[in-house]
Amino acid sequence: MCTVTYVPTREGCIITSNRDEKITRERALPPTEYFIEGKKIIFPKDPKAGGTWIAHSETKIVVLLNGAQEKHIPKSNYRKSRGLVVLELISTENSLEYWKTSNLKDIEPFTIVLYENNKLVQLRWNEVEKTEEVIDEKQFHIWSSSTLYSKEIREQRKVWFTNFIKENNNPTPEEILYFHQFTESENKEFGLQINRNTILKTISITQCKVTNDKIEMDYLDLFE
Repeated sequence: MCTVTYVPTREGCIITSNRDEKITRERALPPTEYFIEGKKIIFPKDPKAGGTWIAHSETKIVVLLNGAQEKHIPKSNYRKSRGLVVLELISTENSLEYWKTSNLKDIEPFTIVLYENNKLVQLRWNEVEKTEEVIDEKQFHIWSSSTLYSKEIREQRKVWFTNFIKENNNPTPEEILYFHQFTESENKEFGLQINRNTILKTISITQCKVTNDKIEMDYLDLFE
């Protein structure tokens, strides 16, 4: 939920997500098939709130990042987990239409990367307004959570990703996974896999591969 990359391929795309979380949080349940609103949805589940940070149906992918444009000051409590918004978006017939009418009052700010009908869209809620931005699905993209990474660090990570793409013009899923796990591995604060004083760590990496309209999810549990 804290670093997401999008890589277009000839057959579709590859979306990969690093989850950075406090190690005191209960371990997530691995990806499982669920039926929500009559639709088959696959996602790793957060036992605390029952939601998720990444999910896919047979036709779309929804990925969550904490925070909107810039870091916010968290409130003591919120009406609903952001991870439940992911499940609402993935299980509705038309995610964009649902987004336009959804009530996000008293929900913590977030960014969502939505891949639906071969289109890539960024959705954001900053506690004041909802925004949606169509992203070029033929280009490479990286997002880093504003709650954990300053604007300067987010820009630096874009440079790392750009350099990776230059060196791997048509990267395989394995090469992308390696990028997410080992880039700037000595930098425990801002590298792709973080470990901040053994309190906040990258605890999993999830990858969704779209191949000719078929979606598959791979899950790497890094929780120790």
